[in-house]
Amino acid sequence: MEQMIEQAGAYWPLLVSGAKALVVLILGWIAAGWISGAVRRRINKTPQIDPTLGNFAASVVRWVLLLVVLVAVLGIFGIEATSLVAMLGAATLAIGLALQGTLSDLAAGFMLILFRPYKIGQYVDIGGTSGTVKDLNLFITELATPDNVQIIVPNGQAWGAVITNFSHHDTRRVDMVFGIDYGDSADAAKAIILEQAAADARVMQDPEPWVRVTNLGDSSVDLTARVWCEAADYWEVKFALTQGVKEAFDAKGISIPYPHSVEIKKEG
Repeated sequence: MEQMIEQAGAYWPLLVSGAKALVVLILGWIAAGWISGAVRRRINKTPQIDPTLGNFAASVVRWVLLLVVLVAVLGIFGIEATSLVAMLGAATLAIGLALQGTLSDLAAGFMLILFRPYKIGQYVDIGGTSGTVKDLNLFITELATPDNVQIIVPNGQAWGAVITNFSHHDTRRVDMVFGIDYGDSADAAKAIILEQAAADARVMQDPEPWVRVTNLGDSSVDLTARVWCEAADYWEVKFALTQGVKEAFDAKGISIPYPHSVEIKKEG
């Protein structure tokens, strides 16, 4: 019995230290989340600062606080900060080799926030993956596709890929091709397309709408129309003009041809 009491007494300081460390870890985790959230809200309330920077700064603050909590927990077990630094210094090479992908994502995250090729809320294509930017933190970029599917892109891949930002400029050009029959008047078709463009208030008149005959196909004369609009109106303008021109062509007797196939039977 006395031996059991002595053993329990020997383990008691370790149990107390473990309990303290657990409390510090839990409270530190909660505090890091709360403080990083407060930083995000404070920065995002400032109109002059882009929300992308707020999210990134909050992510940095959270990870720094968690590192401080880790040092505090190790201190409870008697591991001093100087010893921890020495241990980390000795293990730098091994950690670098094991986490080279993560460190690459971290470095790329700083590059993305420095050069800002995209911001939160913009629609982008990153190496063939398209979506609206929902978040950019230390390690990943979060996208949402038009059908609301979440896509996670590691920052290392994002920084090393070709980035197409569809929302960077305030205006966009809508390009459309309309095919008409060889027997129809190209000038009449051009006039109809320009009328439909002028009737849509979302279509800008400066630069003015542009329509030209651009190709003589196998079964149609192709007219290319180019109009400018606000970037946010791009798809609605494209859909509206496509339908409007089709209906106007039908009303004015201009046909939209389609390829025909001829079947030849050989009798033997």
